[in-house]
Amino acid sequence: MKVVNIEASLERLIDNTIQAIPSVLIGLGILFLGKYIIRFILKLIDRRFERRNVDMSIRTFIKSIVKICLYVFLYLTAAGVMGIQTTSFVAALGAFGLAVGMALQGSLSNFAGGVLILLFRPFDVGDYISSANGSSGTVERIDLLYTTLIDDDGIRVFSPNGTLANSVIKNFTKIAARRMQFSLVISYDTNIKQAREMILQTIAKESRVLDKPKAEVLVGDLKESGITLNIRLWTKREDYWATKNELGEEIKNVLENQAVTFPINTVKMLKDESGDNPVIEA
Repeated sequence: MKVVNIEASLERLIDNTIQAIPSVLIGLGILFLGKYIIRFILKLIDRRFERRNVDMSIRTFIKSIVKICLYVFLYLTAAGVMGIQTTSFVAALGAFGLAVGMALQGSLSNFAGGVLILLFRPFDVGDYISSANGSSGTVERIDLLYTTLIDDDGIRVFSPNGTLANSVIKNFTKIAARRMQFSLVISYDTNIKQAREMILQTIAKESRVLDKPKAEVLVGDLKESGITLNIRLWTKREDYWATKNELGEEIKNVLENQAVTFPINTVKMLKDESGDNPVIEA
């Protein structure tokens, strides 16, 4: 009786194996063909990245992600064709991905920001930028999670790419010329036309100031203490700071030499007649 049962089991096993041979062969064919298709897709992606000059770090990372996803899809498809149940594996993989996503929510946001920065290139290494999130400086390094900046004090600042990509970014390097503005207050007894002419003559002597757009000296606020003059001019980007530092001092010296007065707030300390309490008079 036992021998009969063993023979029946062997016959069923052989029959099932014979029936499964076509499915196995088709599954192996899918694996063999799928590998060539995946290689072809990766080559297309690589060529596309080269045409758009995508950063090498993000190029390698995206290719790895695409490669993993394609191979997982290929193996699951081949296993399903061979008759292997993959439902539980897919469910476990989805639950694992969800748990990892929730645990790394902040890091994933920074990663997505890094991908956007490296793809669209709002700035490059060596650019001087400032952003609405409060970070500013010269870009030293762009990684997938953080952008490293060197601020004006020489301090290395690590700015998360998530907040950096979602904020307004000012790039001071991607420009040919930059406007500078001075604001100074002169007293009401000053002749505005003469002061304007002296300022414009001083600016004209500075070779680093551009002729177009023309420099302007405009009347701003009429304050209680004096008249505000707004001085606007343009220089090349690389000459901005040196010109601003030197020209501001030169304008101030020229106006002083021409007896242009600047209002100064003075405070007098007086004593009242009834006691020693001081009376402040501005």
